[in-house]
Amino acid sequence: MAHAHTRKHYTGLMDWLTTVDHKKIGILYLIFGGFFFLLGGLEAVLIRIQLMYPDNELFIGNTFNELTTMHGTTMIFFAAMPLIFAFMNAIVPLQIGARDVAFPFVNALGLWLFVFGGIMLNVSWFLGGAPAAGWTAYAPLSSIIDPSGNSHGVDFYVLGLQISGLGTLIGGINFLVTIINMRAPGMTYMRMPLFTWTAFITSALILFAFPAITVGLVQLMFDRLFEGAFFDVSKGGNPVLWQHIFWIFGHPEVYILILPAFGIISEIVSTFSRKRLFGYSSMVFATALIGFLGFMVWVHHMFAVGIGAVGNSIFSIATMAIAVPTGVKIFNWLFTLWGGQITFSTANIFATAFIPTFVMGGTTGVMLAVPAADFQYHDTYFVVAHFHYVIVGGLVLGLFAGMYYWWPKMFGRMLNETLGKIHFWTFFIGFHLTFFPQHFLGLMGMPRRVFTYQPGVGLEEGNLISTIGAFLMGIGTIVFLINVISTQRKPQNAPADPWDGRTLEWAIPSPAPEYNFKQTPLVRGLDPLWKEKMAGNKEMTPAEPIGSIHMPNPSILPLIFSVGFFIAGFGFMYHEYLVVAVGMGLLFGSMFLRSINDDPGFHIEPEELEEKGVKA
Repeated sequence: MAHAHTRKHYTGLMDWLTTVDHKKIGILYLIFGGFFFLLGGLEAVLIRIQLMYPDNELFIGNTFNELTTMHGTTMIFFAAMPLIFAFMNAIVPLQIGARDVAFPFVNALGLWLFVFGGIMLNVSWFLGGAPAAGWTAYAPLSSIIDPSGNSHGVDFYVLGLQISGLGTLIGGINFLVTIINMRAPGMTYMRMPLFTWTAFITSALILFAFPAITVGLVQLMFDRLFEGAFFDVSKGGNPVLWQHIFWIFGHPEVYILILPAFGIISEIVSTFSRKRLFGYSSMVFATALIGFLGFMVWVHHMFAVGIGAVGNSIFSIATMAIAVPTGVKIFNWLFTLWGGQITFSTANIFATAFIPTFVMGGTTGVMLAVPAADFQYHDTYFVVAHFHYVIVGGLVLGLFAGMYYWWPKMFGRMLNETLGKIHFWTFFIGFHLTFFPQHFLGLMGMPRRVFTYQPGVGLEEGNLISTIGAFLMGIGTIVFLINVISTQRKPQNAPADPWDGRTLEWAIPSPAPEYNFKQTPLVRGLDPLWKEKMAGNKEMTPAEPIGSIHMPNPSILPLIFSVGFFIAGFGFMYHEYLVVAVGMGLLFGSMFLRSINDDPGFHIEPEELEEKGVKA
């Protein structure tokens, strides 16, 4: 039966600006997140150039503070988070057998809020100076207005993170609802792939953690823009309050970043060992336990604040306890590899290199969990080394592994394996050259966030090696970009299942069609595609007959909403309330239009599916 609703169809740039297709939104997250990753990487290289030799004077004083602040903020909020959301968008609906996310319009809104939040932060370089209060923006350093007139750096930080944080929060809610409500028949919770599980728990962490930082940023905004008193001691405020609010968000944020990487590693290790993931149930419960304990360890960032022995001891024990479920994961990956028919593709090399590297980061984390020892390590390069072993040695290696693994499914093209291995070795060796010496620099007393150091105290060699390593990481990233550019010139001829995969995303063509599944698949066990292969079936058993498929229409309103928020932010910052009115007019206007126009979407009819000759 034909449906009356016509399809809104755009081409070219307009197609991408209005899309609500989760796969295209995933690609846009990848593009914008990749851009900010390069920007944050450039800032890191500039920091390392300044620290290459003692008494260097290239980037000193406030400029160095701006670089360190922008590097940390950009990498955490505008590179790592969107790259994670890229994979969640592109893969999770495919892994659970869904045709889209629960709220496609909200999904697009989350994307554009992140983009304009990132732009808001980075235009600060051109409008009087970037924020220079550290990526953690500790009060009173962040709450005091600069008397020299360069007072808007932290305002850009506050408003940029508020705009993008709202996008992340609604994105997390969207994925929670999608995974709870839109799983294919037979896809019980304990049959979900590990990446979907980590996306699910990550989304729950976002739901509970991001409101904390939102409240803190509102308080900081009131202190800065409206002479509030939340963190001003002279007015009865308390700067330690900011530390609590920031780290109640900030430590779960570390797990928001690393848990999806755990999921990626679990998928890849299992696929390229040709084995079911060892101890699937224990992996699921370990992931949930990490998410739960992640909210109970934030004070280990504050052992030097003076909270007292009892508080320090409680959070020290909780921090050590979180190492147990993490250790479960490490052993499960090793046991999955043990005895497997291992294929060392580029994706699997990144995945297996992740394991010992992350263990090193976790080991120094347990060292930092001891308050008496942390008092010595705190604010030295030892902490910098630990953090980067977890985030770069963990998250970034995991993200690169995911790139090589899922690239054919996202783009229909295979990345070059030879270039991939060159990328791996330059990046991996460069990473260890950069951050391994920093452990010893920290133990020798080199403080972080300081733009120079004295000659003759034994810090020269470590810093020189560290800077050389940073250049090697940069070279590795350039090799990856060359790989991407050369691959995009090839035809879209990747097979549906290039790796002999185990999960549902490999059951459909590469790249995935607009509607994902011609017929919703019937899931009959863990690793559902592998189970069908073992039963001698070439494709998934359908759970329904072929019928018309309902799809949402594209919309420009998420982009207009985000632009309005962006404009209003500038108005609040400069106290130009006419600009605020324009921005809020666009924001509320797009909300109003969305409310009164019930978009019925469109249907893809069975005849059209048969004409295309698309397999389920």
